[in-house]
Formats: sequence, structure tokens, C-alpha cells
Amino acid sequence: MLNEKATRKLNKEKTYKKALFLEYFTVEYNVIEAAVSIVFGHIAKSIALIGFGLDSVVESLSGMILIWRLRKHGKVSEEEEEAVERKATKFVALTFFILGLYVLFHSLKKLIEKEIPNPSLPGIIIAIVSIVVMPLLSWQKFKAAKQIQSQALVADSKETLACFSEKLSLLNFNCKTGKQTLTMAVSIFIKNRILRKNR
Repeated sequence: MLNEKATRKLNKEKTYKKALFLEYFTVEYNVIEAAVSIVFGHIAKSIALIGFGLDSVVESLSGMILIWRLRKHGKVSEEEEEAVERKATKFVALTFFILGLYVLFHSLKKLIEKEIPNPSLPGIIIAIVSIVVMPLLSWQKFKAAKQIQSQALVADSKETLACFSEKLSLLNFNCKTGKQTLTMAVSIFIKNRILRKNR
């Protein structure tokens, strides 16, 4: 019985370390993605690519919140850690709300103004890499969240997954597939659901 408890505790500690690694990766990835997107967006004069970079900045905020929350584990009392968890969940919900508002506004703006796609190779590459990375990252976060029972991490994993639609939107916009409007409409629908869930 004692061995089982010790094993569970050890596994939980390993999961915390894994979750912290995933969040550090999230922040580093999004900071690089934001910098590259904004720089090449200015070079290519692509509003979509610049907007994508700003979107990544908001995503990185959620990661930083989770780093703060996860680093508190084992350093404070259980009561204090629960309080930190609640605060982190609220802060992540706020970044989710900001992200939803921003993308909804950006998508509607494109639809109304009928922005002409300005294809750029960097934009296509960034979108493809993110389309591969984001779902995997989200799934790993979600699994870790369930193991350590962290609602804040669950919320962050959902935010990472929601950003997947933005990568598809950017890819369609850069490739001139003729489906930009459809992708943006789907994005608007998803963001509306996000806003409702985080009120």
C-alpha cells in the first residue's frame, strides 16, 4: 500500500515536471513564432501574418501563467496551491477571452473588407509547422492536466487547440485556396463558443 502511494506520488511529480516543460516549450515556441511572423509580415506587407504574430503573443501569456502556477507546486501549502490554481484558471480564461475577441474582430475585418491574400513562403511554413505542433502539444497538456487534476492546465490545453484553427486560416490565406472565407467563418464560430464558455 505504501509502495503504491509512493509510486503514485512519484508519477505525479514526474507529470508536474512534464507539464512545466510543455509550458516552457509553449512560451518559447510562441515568442519565436511571434517574432518571425511580425518581421516577415512587415517584409511581405501581410496583415494576416502580422496578426498571426500578435495572436502568438497572447498565447504565450497563457503559458507564462501556467509556468507560474506549476512552479508553486511543492513550495507552498496545499491550501495556497489550490488558491493559486483558481487564480491561474481565471487568468487563463481571461487570455482565452482576449484571444477570442481579437481573432473574431480580425476575421470579421477580413470578411467585411474582403482583404486580398498576400502569399508569403514564411507564412506558409509557419502555418504548416504550427498545424503539426499545436494538436500534439494540446493533447500532451490535456493528458498531464488530467493526471495532476489541474483545471488551469486543461483550459490552457484547450486554448492551444483553439489556436489550431488560426493556423489553418493563415495557411489557406497564404495559399490562395479560395476557401479563406469558409475558414474564417469556422474560426468565428469557434471563437464565439470560446467566448461563451469563458464568460
